[in-house]
Amino acid sequence: QVYLVESGGGLVQAGASLRLSCAASGRTLRTAPMGWFRQAPRKEREFVAGISGDDGSTNVADSVKGRFSISRINSNNTIYLQMNSLTPEDTAVYTCAAARWKAGVWQYDYWGQGTQVTVSS
Repeated sequence: QVYLVESGGGLVQAGASLRLSCAASGRTLRTAPMGWFRQAPRKEREFVAGISGDDGSTNVADSVKGRFSISRINSNNTIYLQMNSLTPEDTAVYTCAAARWKAGVWQYDYWGQGTQVTVSS
């Protein structure tokens, strides 16, 4: 089993920055992709950013590209989401996820509880 705990959310004004953290415990995740998703009120959950476990390559959604970045420290099973130039449209619950190898592909199978990010105008 894998446990994911997010931290770093809060209420900020537009233009501010926040850094979210996700600490993983349980099974080792050093080779598993991990990522961030978000869900705004009355909207579907959307992918924000992901990072591989082997070469550290990253993938960031177009909606946040240039403002958000993802990183990880494998030695302590932690990933981060650096969010800059926040806008009210970034308001959402941000959830950390870790993938598991299933049926020949990596699938996000472990989820944290989420942390609220609210950006005021």
